[in-house]
Amino acid sequence: MQAFMAVAKALSDVQRVRLLLALRRQELCVCQLVELVGLAASTVSKHMSLLKNAGLVEGHKEGRWMYYRLPSEPRSALIRGALQWVTEHLEADPQIRQDDQRLREIGAMDPNPLCPVPRIGRGRA
Repeated sequence: MQAFMAVAKALSDVQRVRLLLALRRQELCVCQLVELVGLAASTVSKHMSLLKNAGLVEGHKEGRWMYYRLPSEPRSALIRGALQWVTEHLEADPQIRQDDQRLREIGAMDPNPLCPVPRIGRGRA
């Protein structure tokens, strides 16, 4: 029951579903996902954390960038079924099609401007 509720909660937000479906064709970094949905990086990270905790996405860090993808081997029939259900029912949705077009544009961009280096340790003079 707990796993089911985690998946249901993860899929109960439009932005999380958009983020999830953005990953159906490729792995993306948080900065690319931020560019897609237009939310703050901290908000996107929170959404991705919920998706990851539900088992709907996997993540790994490379240098300063955090990347997410759909699980290569979903750990349960629940996850496989949820991913299939969401994809089948929303792949033709106008918002998802618009996101697909935007992802093509984002994929063609240099990721460095999308993912600026955080200014850590800069004190006041």
